[in-house]
Amino acid sequence: MTDLVAGQTFVFIDLETTGGKPPGDRIIEIGLKVVVDGQVTDTWETLINPERTIPPFIERYTGITNEMVQDAPLFADIAETFLSKLEGGIFVAHSARFDYSFVKSEFRRQRINFSAKVLCTVKLSRQLYPQFNKHNMDALIERHQLSCGPRHRAMGDVDSMLAFYLHAVADKGAETVAQVVAKNLQRPSLPSALSPDLVHEIPQSSGVYRFYGENDVLLYVGKAKNIYQRVMAHFSSDHKSTKGLMLSESLRRIDWTLTAGELGALLLESQQIKQLKPLHNKRSRAVQKILTLVLKPNEQGYLAVTIESVDNVADPAGLYGLFRSKAIAQQALQGIIVKNELCARLLGLDKKSDAACYKHKIDKCAGACVGKEDVTRYNLRMQIAFHKLKLKPWPFAGAVALKETNDFPQQVDYQLIYQWVHYGTAHDGQPVEAFDESDFQRRMQTGELSFDLDAYKLIANHLKAASPESVIELPFASHPVC
Repeated sequence: MTDLVAGQTFVFIDLETTGGKPPGDRIIEIGLKVVVDGQVTDTWETLINPERTIPPFIERYTGITNEMVQDAPLFADIAETFLSKLEGGIFVAHSARFDYSFVKSEFRRQRINFSAKVLCTVKLSRQLYPQFNKHNMDALIERHQLSCGPRHRAMGDVDSMLAFYLHAVADKGAETVAQVVAKNLQRPSLPSALSPDLVHEIPQSSGVYRFYGENDVLLYVGKAKNIYQRVMAHFSSDHKSTKGLMLSESLRRIDWTLTAGELGALLLESQQIKQLKPLHNKRSRAVQKILTLVLKPNEQGYLAVTIESVDNVADPAGLYGLFRSKAIAQQALQGIIVKNELCARLLGLDKKSDAACYKHKIDKCAGACVGKEDVTRYNLRMQIAFHKLKLKPWPFAGAVALKETNDFPQQVDYQLIYQWVHYGTAHDGQPVEAFDESDFQRRMQTGELSFDLDAYKLIANHLKAASPESVIELPFASHPVC
């Protein structure tokens, strides 16, 4: 076997679990191989009784059933043996923060303080083969034609991981791989109040992260495609601004919520900033009133504009723009007047009623305010000028579930949307087959749900690029889906 990194012990390890979130979820299988100076010196695998039911989708995913683990040892029974095999070695796993966080959680439950240097083969693949987009195990097996054991069983995935490492050494050279490994084993600098082990627990996945200070005061909420990279970026540049330095010095705790995709992270971040009001976010308050532009013909038939409040927009068709204040709406109108030479009177920006608008006096209005411009021509110019501001009508007959998937860890989310309102998230195993419109209307009326300007923009942008198979139209039903 090709020498890996001389003098170092590598423990290639994979876990199967009851779900993706420790400490609530538990380990159901462990597989590992200890490699010293390029030689496998120990191979060990065991099923674990998780002391809880394995969900059906995990049984289907791994092939490990509740009957198989019924008589398996508890983690407490194998903890000392397991620890002895890990001690002194570099913890190597695919999407290593997932496995490492479960191992630490299980040891913590036994009041054992475990810590190790961690090497992630997902990160290693990204750095050695940056020309490729996918780095999950299936992609590596296919791309590098690796020999592998059973997928989604612990020892099978260990064999695949070790095969990838050996292929990389042969393909890129031992010295190159050793340099990348050494760089990955350097621990980033964290604020002094945080545990150094936190760098191994923060996931490299999309989601929302939260910073807390003394007395668990919420300092900041952020979203990221890769939570680990974004959080580390905070600390690598914290010295560049007073705000960054204050945030780092105040920080006492970090937690996060994983999402299967970017839309889920964006929606959750927006919601939590408005509801939780973190101290350091720029927009810490929900918009109390949304304004819109309404186009209606006046007595002479010319289209005129009024700025109106939108208390509860269920369907924005026929509205032109959504604004957080009257000043912002008027600013938008000023831009439209300048660009299209429309009438300031009819756009509500000139309140005089007995003379031509001020734009007409400087030849920037063709005279609709005093009946000089043809009504049909003016109204056509108005419709063209305001076309880009017109809000999109809801493009579906009913509600939709927008499917998002994530490989690390395996997660599928469905963002449930109706009339541009986000009314819930369904996860793996939750039904999304039907939609109860009466329940939706009840929740809108009680204020449990409401139209949100930021959510509307996020959903509209997402739909522009969404693949057809990720948009699932839901039929109406008599029971709620979430």
